[in-house]
Amino acid sequence: MKFTIYQESRVGKRRNNQDRLAHCYSREALLMVVADGMGGHLHGEVAAQIAVQYLTEAFQREAKPRLSDPFMFLAGGLQNAHQAVQDYALAKRLPEAESPRTTCVACIVQDSIAYWAHAGDSRLYALRDGRILTRTRDHSTVQSMIDDGQLTPAEAMHHPLRNRIYSCLGGQQNPQFDFSRKTTLQSGDVIALMSDGVWGPLEDLQITSALYGRDVMQAVPALIDEAEKSGGANCDNLSLVAMSWGENYGEETLQAIETQSLPLDGHSTQMPEFDRRSAPLPELTDEDIENAIDEIRNAIQKHSK
Repeated sequence: MKFTIYQESRVGKRRNNQDRLAHCYSREALLMVVADGMGGHLHGEVAAQIAVQYLTEAFQREAKPRLSDPFMFLAGGLQNAHQAVQDYALAKRLPEAESPRTTCVACIVQDSIAYWAHAGDSRLYALRDGRILTRTRDHSTVQSMIDDGQLTPAEAMHHPLRNRIYSCLGGQQNPQFDFSRKTTLQSGDVIALMSDGVWGPLEDLQITSALYGRDVMQAVPALIDEAEKSGGANCDNLSLVAMSWGENYGEETLQAIETQSLPLDGHSTQMPEFDRRSAPLPELTDEDIENAIDEIRNAIQKHSK
């Protein structure tokens, strides 16, 4: 495989960053994942961390160097991550109103085919030839209203219910997962996964223009800059991972990744650590952070093979 990939996450105007993201690749497969946590006193961060960390570690276990069934991996990984978030809430004896939850969108690329699944309103965009080939449909109240003809997309951007979602990991309700079709990638295609802090204040055309035909290592920070500026004083957390597919690049770049140099059971992973820098609430002690790390590990291990 040959591709270029870059990811970035910012706090925006919020007190702390409840988004988490990661990418991981073997010789023959690539995982990208973004999660947007919900819940006070560190619980949103923990829910998002559980989702991203569970999927990443499951990928490392199973992609040696390829997955036997990418769709089954996504289905099982998302469901197990949901249960792990529930276990965390149970161990903390949290009431339903305080239960941690998180959106999640994840994508696998293998054999030049992209597979993805999501719950909530974190999105995946697939771009080709300067246009949107497809994107995920939000599990949100305003998306349902758009589908019913009650709202236009422009009206939805400022609707008071724009942040209300009906599917997520965690909580008592079983999540709804939507799965893509198999999408064969062509050289130059871009796959971008992002939290609503990125896509929310922007038009789809702005996203397409920023990402297509540019080096993703420059396009990702530029698009986040644009979303952060448009978000203004209420700017949400912003997280974006974008990959430009280049199986047949005619021009070599220093940033392009060639996975054939990896050993058969090797992986390369970019997943920020869960630490004081990622959860900078001033009222939290170092002991709170360490306890959260232990609780994340315990919740994940219970559902790991």
